[in-house]
Amino acid sequence: MFFDDERSNRLRPQILTELVGEYMNDAERAKLFGLPETTRIRQRAKIVSPENLKIGEHCWIGEGTILDASGGMEIGEHTSIGVNTLVFTHSSWLANMTLQNHSGSDLIERKPVKIGKGCFIGGLVVIMAGVTIGDFATVQPNSVVAKDVPARSLVAGNPARVFQRYDDEYIESEVKRVREDNERRRKLAEERGMAVGSWGAPAGDFSEADPAE
Repeated sequence: MFFDDERSNRLRPQILTELVGEYMNDAERAKLFGLPETTRIRQRAKIVSPENLKIGEHCWIGEGTILDASGGMEIGEHTSIGVNTLVFTHSSWLANMTLQNHSGSDLIERKPVKIGKGCFIGGLVVIMAGVTIGDFATVQPNSVVAKDVPARSLVAGNPARVFQRYDDEYIESEVKRVREDNERRRKLAEERGMAVGSWGAPAGDFSEADPAE
């Protein structure tokens, strides 16, 4: 049974869009949701009030993630948001406390969230309303972010706090390390007759000694 009222008719197009999106791949789903064509958005991800979301190029949104953009949300380019992560821009706390949690309550608070460019947000993270996460920040899995996160920092925990800060020199050294190690792994894979992909490191054990020796 379907209701024919203002709220139901307002919500139904978004519900149907999400349903159709479950049968699409990442790129098709991004186009359906009106996101940049370089966005990769996985199954069961949900965007509340997508008209209030501003997202940069080459972002990745994991399975089961909920982006509540009702209070306004910005996500910078080349940012990844892990699986089952919740990003809130509104709170009904006061409506609950005063038994006024009805539809249309005037006690709903909304505060925008801003996530910078080049960020890595792990899985099962909760980001509360009003938070700003600086550029190139890392949020470890299972963290609850209730306060602003500085740029180029790693935070973890509940509540999340800063455990590490890093600069351009550190990132460049990590880029060099990973690229050299990936090249070594690809060469070993070729020597072993293994299939080598066109990007990243091949799967398997690539310790210095060949396991066949």
